[in-house]
Amino acid sequence: MDALLPFTLLCFTSFFTLTNPLGTMPVFLTMTQGLSNNERKAIVRRATIVAFITLIIFTLSGQFLFKFFGLSTNGFRIAGGFVIFKIGFDMLQARYSNAKLSDEEVKTYMNDISITPLAIPMLCGPGAIANAIMLMEDAHTITLKIALICTIAFVYFLAFLILSTSTRLINLLGETGNNVMMRLMGLILMVIAVECFISGFKPIAIDILQSAR
Repeated sequence: MDALLPFTLLCFTSFFTLTNPLGTMPVFLTMTQGLSNNERKAIVRRATIVAFITLIIFTLSGQFLFKFFGLSTNGFRIAGGFVIFKIGFDMLQARYSNAKLSDEEVKTYMNDISITPLAIPMLCGPGAIANAIMLMEDAHTITLKIALICTIAFVYFLAFLILSTSTRLINLLGETGNNVMMRLMGLILMVIAVECFISGFKPIAIDILQSAR
């Protein structure tokens, strides 16, 4: 039980910053300009459900994929650390990562923006997937695994609430408040990324040093 609260807090902070519903608000409002509030809620509802299901699939099947392709979990931690660090760095600069949408892509996917691009890759991108697989690897007990899944569900529920009320929130925060929030979450995300990198690199470095003796 001592490890449950810190693990849950780690899950929440990392997934909330990676899904970044606050940073997604301006893009979402641009894509849904001219739509009614009910239509926007329908899009958000479908997007969060699709993103949640997609992330859970990768969370539960991550270890199988490692074994099937012969991948190293430590190598994945290093690669995932780089991906998460890049996203956090972009957020620290108050700009969107490369997973966000250009104007041409918005027009291309306008017919079904709830799945692509809103659900994937905006709410469920490579950083969130990498983070989910790594945290499932760290969840050594059933309690921690349940906490991870419940935290993911809670984060997407918050994303639904935030995006559903995005019109009011964006006016409340303002451009300055939104940028400050994005920079703060980006800094937290970069710290988490460094921890992921170190946890993956340390066992590899120890093996190299032991084999060199």
